[in-house]
Amino acid sequence: MRRVTVAGHRPYEVVIGAGAHAELALVLAGTARAAVVHARPLAALAGAAVETLQTAGVAAEAVVVPDGEAAKTAEVAAGAWEEFGRLGLTRSDAVVGVGGGAVTDLAGFLAATWVRGVPVVHLPTSLLGMVDAAVGGKTGINTGAGKNLVGAFHPPAAVLADTDVLAGLPDDEFRSGLAEVVKCGFIADGEILDLLAADPTGRRDTAELIERSVQVKAEAVGADLHDTGVREFLNYGHTLAHAIERVEDFGWRHGEAVAVGLVFAAELAGQAGLLTRAEVDRHRDLVAAMGLPTRYAGDWERLQGVMRVDKKARGASLRFVVLDGLGNPTILTDPEQAWLDAAWAAVSEAA
Repeated sequence: MRRVTVAGHRPYEVVIGAGAHAELALVLAGTARAAVVHARPLAALAGAAVETLQTAGVAAEAVVVPDGEAAKTAEVAAGAWEEFGRLGLTRSDAVVGVGGGAVTDLAGFLAATWVRGVPVVHLPTSLLGMVDAAVGGKTGINTGAGKNLVGAFHPPAAVLADTDVLAGLPDDEFRSGLAEVVKCGFIADGEILDLLAADPTGRRDTAELIERSVQVKAEAVGADLHDTGVREFLNYGHTLAHAIERVEDFGWRHGEAVAVGLVFAAELAGQAGLLTRAEVDRHRDLVAAMGLPTRYAGDWERLQGVMRVDKKARGASLRFVVLDGLGNPTILTDPEQAWLDAAWAAVSEAA
């Protein structure tokens, strides 16, 4: 079993490996009640978690929410809060999130807001959830204005990343999670890039890729929980990605949008003279080899408008995480419009 500690005022462990879910009873030992939040397709896995907790003396019940991004609404959150009230959840009780990135975001938000904060344990069931959503304490729901604009910072008590559940994950969902993995390679850990170049499917070295990605995120989060400094670098590729998701009404998978965002950010850095042509091409070539999209056809004017209300925006300024050489992220504020247009031309299907 691989273990990564996330530092901070409430340190916690990310446990990675086959059978990691078995540690749930240990993590919540002594807890009186727990609400296990999950979408209906994961009823069996959530039921196993409920049974594990009940056997350990925890009064656990399942709380069912919609699947995917449809779970991340104020209406769904309000319904879950009513369920928590029915269950009598108090501040000494806990929430358990069983699911991919969307349910993880929601469960964390519910835990952060119920009685102003109860412990949450994440059991991510997708690669995306394991390397991104479950780690770091960012929680959130969506609004009509954009993705994750309502949320809170609420670190979990533990993350149990059971690699057994990935065996049944569809290939397109697994590839989507790999976008966050390769992102970590570009901003901090070149060994990730080498591993993916050797096996673009990511299936051969899955546990190591998860551990390395979690370590990259853990170091950023431990130094900057509230996203005001180095943690912002984890948003590499995400400014355009979140805009694509919003414009497509979340019809695109997060990792697919991030993949295009990574290529766009690399092209933008190339325009700014921060990356060589070879470094830009390495982004496109590796992302393509992994089976992820590198192009997107959309309304450029509308995308720019959405990017201006991104969480990373400051006032009227557009801000992008870019690389000043591989492994050296920085912030590019208000890039020249000609650079933006050229980067867009490189990723749009009309290019």
